[in-house]
Amino acid sequence: MLDGRRILLVISGGIAAYKSLDLIRRLRERGASVRCVLTPGGAQFVTPLSVAALSGEKVYQDLFSLTDEAEMGHIRLSREADLIVVAPASADLMAKMAAGLADDLASTLLLAADIPVLVAPAMNTQMWRHPATQDNLATLERRGVRRIGPAAGDLACGEVGEGRMAEVLDILATIETVFGDGPLKGIRALVTSGPTFEPIDPVRFIGNRSSGKQGHAVAAALARLGADVTLVSGPVAQPDPKGVKVIRVETAREMLGACIAALPVAVAVCAAAVADWTVSNATKEKRKKDPGSPPPTIELALNPDILATLSEQGSARPRLVIGFAAETETVIDNARGKLARKGCDWILANDVSPATGTFGGDFNTVHLVTTGDTEPWPRIAKADVAERLAWRIVDALKETPR
Repeated sequence: MLDGRRILLVISGGIAAYKSLDLIRRLRERGASVRCVLTPGGAQFVTPLSVAALSGEKVYQDLFSLTDEAEMGHIRLSREADLIVVAPASADLMAKMAAGLADDLASTLLLAADIPVLVAPAMNTQMWRHPATQDNLATLERRGVRRIGPAAGDLACGEVGEGRMAEVLDILATIETVFGDGPLKGIRALVTSGPTFEPIDPVRFIGNRSSGKQGHAVAAALARLGADVTLVSGPVAQPDPKGVKVIRVETAREMLGACIAALPVAVAVCAAAVADWTVSNATKEKRKKDPGSPPPTIELALNPDILATLSEQGSARPRLVIGFAAETETVIDNARGKLARKGCDWILANDVSPATGTFGGDFNTVHLVTTGDTEPWPRIAKADVAERLAWRIVDALKETPR
């Protein structure tokens, strides 16, 4: 709950502004007080009257209001709140925030703020993907601004892709997390991500194409819901998720050791693409190419099975053990076989054949496979797969005795 919390909601331009009305209502249901700042663009989509009626407060719009600015209203607004939420956060307002502009009430109070800020971006897919927007986002996150979304799906412009404002319930969960009140508060979670590299010699290795995007997204989603997350990651180029303890490893054996050391946890999500084999005759010196000789023989040995090992920990076993099954054919059948062999609770099966673009891409199509059911999920952004999985974990842990 958010009893007594003071939220300053900035509503910028975009069709997603209609969701801000539901957000106001739900925040007040949870005990928060809500003041609202409506930008000129936001006022094209929702009216000051509707915002005021739902918030029970005056709506602020004008930087140079004589009444408000006699009291330095833009400073007072940011000082009298516990959290600023920008929902929707347009590309324009995010650009102003990144550049430090202050030419209207919203951008001015954001520049004057010394409290946490959460943005919920909403815009056209191409605007979201534009390097300028991504650079602005990176600048804001580097400064400590939190973000939720955007989600992928049908957009108001008729296109399909990332750009939808996050759903209201997801924004609420993130707000609760900012105050340490997320639904997974007190829950310890373990996530594995990325590939493993198995050395052939000091220069060469056996690896795979995993980018770590899905595993890192899962760790970030669990952390946003309040979990204490340890992320064990193979070599990736992904930035560390905020609020997550990251342990970097290279080989499968190193990853297993880090996972065992992280126990006990309530939930383990094995999203890493762990190499099945390691090189048993790896050399300490670089192998030299001899034009007159055949290529050297590489001998392989099985790597430890991390998912199965975590599922066999007895009293130390996590209450929920989840694996990923990256397949290129008969995806569901192979996932069901893996579920039985590994002894885990859930498998998220996905097709990683080259045509899907899953490895290294931003989207994923998964099936949630359990002992009694197979639930197909639509093709959505990996961040949205992570959010959906995190909420399923919340529900499952409620039903699983400690």
